[in-house]
Amino acid sequence: EVQLVESGGGLVQAGGSLRLSCAASGFTFDDYAIAWFRQAPEKEREGISCITNRDDATYYGDSVKGRFTISSDNAKNTVYLQMNSLKPEDTAVYYCALVGGCTGAPGVYWWGQGTQVTVSS
Repeated sequence: EVQLVESGGGLVQAGGSLRLSCAASGFTFDDYAIAWFRQAPEKEREGISCITNRDDATYYGDSVKGRFTISSDNAKNTVYLQMNSLKPEDTAVYYCALVGGCTGAPGVYWWGQGTQVTVSS
């Protein structure tokens, strides 16, 4: 059974940092990509970053480019999202997702349960 377990969310002041983790199991890690999405209250879910596990190619949305870094530890089947220079508008529930790839319009095969990130001003 596929499992994606996020951790690392919390409350941080603006300008601070957090690192989210997504521990994956139940599938061949190298064959897929992992994406991070977020959803703020009353807003649509937004894709913010993605990494292809086989070659570590990375992708970022404009709202996080230059502040967030996605990385993968294939030995641990874990993907990380390092979030720096956090802003109040980064407040959201963050989800990792198992996807077929990071380009085009890949489908989401599985969602994690989400972790809350709150940035105070």
